[in-house]
Amino acid sequence: MKTCKTKAILVVVVIIFLGGYETVQSQDLPLSLILIDGEKWELVSADHSFTEGPAVNTAGEVFFTDVPKSEIYKVDLTGKVTLWSNQTNRTAGAIMGPEDVLYGASIGGGSIVKFDAAGKPTPIVSDIVCNDLVVNGAGGVYFTDHKNKKVWYVSPQGKLQQVDQNMISPNGIILWPDQKQLIVSNTKGSELWTYRIEADGSLSHKQAYSTMRLPIGDTESGADGMTVDAVGRLYVCTHEGVQVFDTQGRLSGIIAKPQQQFLSNICFGSKNLDTLYVTTVDKVYRRKLNTKGVRYSK
Repeated sequence: MKTCKTKAILVVVVIIFLGGYETVQSQDLPLSLILIDGEKWELVSADHSFTEGPAVNTAGEVFFTDVPKSEIYKVDLTGKVTLWSNQTNRTAGAIMGPEDVLYGASIGGGSIVKFDAAGKPTPIVSDIVCNDLVVNGAGGVYFTDHKNKKVWYVSPQGKLQQVDQNMISPNGIILWPDQKQLIVSNTKGSELWTYRIEADGSLSHKQAYSTMRLPIGDTESGADGMTVDAVGRLYVCTHEGVQVFDTQGRLSGIIAKPQQQFLSNICFGSKNLDTLYVTTVDKVYRRKLNTKGVRYSK
């Protein structure tokens, strides 16, 4: 007689649809809880050069950048897309800060900027290398510098402080919903890194939060922009698709890409904050989910 001792059972379901696939794993917060039957990716905007930096305001409207064209577009609640600014100096990452002020990482200007209501940028720190950013409730800005392998913090008073270094390729950056932890993605590696945020904005207790799934035979995740939902799931743009992690850092599953192009960034939008927006080279897509995002623009 044979005796089998099973320590864990992992169930993987592969759903084939429209040439894509989505992987669902049995976890405490499986992907099946957030996907809605019949809901698929919907095209929002096309014919761009390279889209980035989706950001949502308190109304649920979404802004995204077209980096080479130095443009920012707004998607209103009806889905109408309009040009909002054409003077961004190649702003890439963007996020909404307190009082619905849009912040951006200006690659062309080498600066972190704030945009006024007319779409005009004002630098808050210059002579830097920046890619993506996140703003806390006090108006402090964390941003990544993948060229020099560093993470920086700009205090609400404008003081620049290096808070981490020597990561292979820091790229996407996001705050946990309670704003007590910071997460940074590593494009050329497989790790997601988390930090505790101290009172002065400095970072401590750096540790690997999770390991991302890699394409077969590859060593780079392509991890870029990230967002979180209200229950603490983390959504990461990668070569494999949108990788979703539960609150313990376990992979819940992968939402297939809307097209086989690079996924650059992601955010929740719409009036109820229940629609996921992704930027993918020349296009922007959205998809309604059975969960809600987190606004940082309070």
